[in-house]
Amino acid sequence: MHILPLSEFRANASAMLDLVEQGETVRIMRHGKPVADLVPPSGSAGPERLPSWKRPFDPVVLPAGQSLADAVIEDRARAAW
Repeated sequence: MHILPLSEFRANASAMLDLVEQGETVRIMRHGKPVADLVPPSGSAGPERLPSWKRPFDPVVLPAGQSLADAVIEDRARAAW
């Protein structure tokens, strides 16, 4: 845990947020009394918590001789809209 006065936090806010991003806790003091703790979010954003459009995916492998356009047309024909 890093403990620092408010004035030092203001001067180094970006560096302190980098520490929190790495899993550290930062306590901010005002007049010698703790006023805030910066902690990492409770649930880390693993792949299962990411929106579907941000999740990693396997590359598309097309059969030899099939164009991407043909594959898209074929996929749309099979989809149940």
